[in-house]
Amino acid sequence: MSFNSQKILIVEDEPSLIFTLRDTLENEGYTVQISENGNLALEKLKDFMPDIMILDVMLPGMNGFDVCKKIRDQKLTFPIIILTARDQEIDKVTGLNIGADDYITKPFGVKELLARIQARLRRTDDYNNAKPDKLNLGDTELDLNSAVVRRSDGDFSLTTREVEVLWFLARFANEPVSREALLESVWRYEHSTNTRTVDVHISKLRSKIELHPEDPKYLVTLHGVGYMLKMKKAGM
Repeated sequence: MSFNSQKILIVEDEPSLIFTLRDTLENEGYTVQISENGNLALEKLKDFMPDIMILDVMLPGMNGFDVCKKIRDQKLTFPIIILTARDQEIDKVTGLNIGADDYITKPFGVKELLARIQARLRRTDDYNNAKPDKLNLGDTELDLNSAVVRRSDGDFSLTTREVEVLWFLARFANEPVSREALLESVWRYEHSTNTRTVDVHISKLRSKIELHPEDPKYLVTLHGVGYMLKMKKAGM
């Protein structure tokens, strides 16, 4: 048994799976709490803020997609791994687009889920330790801690995913980044040919950080290649 202080909230209504997950994760040293529906999960967040959430899609009342969206609307950034019995690409895209960090289809091996939990928590730690507090694009300030873009014409809120995209692009400032690299590193896609997800997010992000998104100055498209964030790399 390994011991740590990390907390996991499992949102699941299948008793046998709850038992298996709780037993496995507590044996690994995690502090585990259970919510059997989405509304209870959102209530529990008031006094139990997890380091990661395991969220079933098919829940009584509010489904997992709606729970995920409400969490991200509250600017809560802990990782969310979605569980579902449906093995359809559109469900995967939906979950990731609204802010989930990973996706696993039932039935699954507990060891696989445990490995994904550990990998996601390591990514979060690495990201939080490495990311800068702020980025500057000319007169526009990107506050990554508070997830806000401050422009001359007002402030704009960033989603968790948009912050991750910005940080990844900033790591390779002034260098081309492919859609596939973004899918793999930010969305954790592997072997996916669907790049539309990236395009949609880039378009929304560009509307927030560019004064003239139709003629971008900083977040530019390199046709046939991907994207580039033009900025000074000082301090990174």
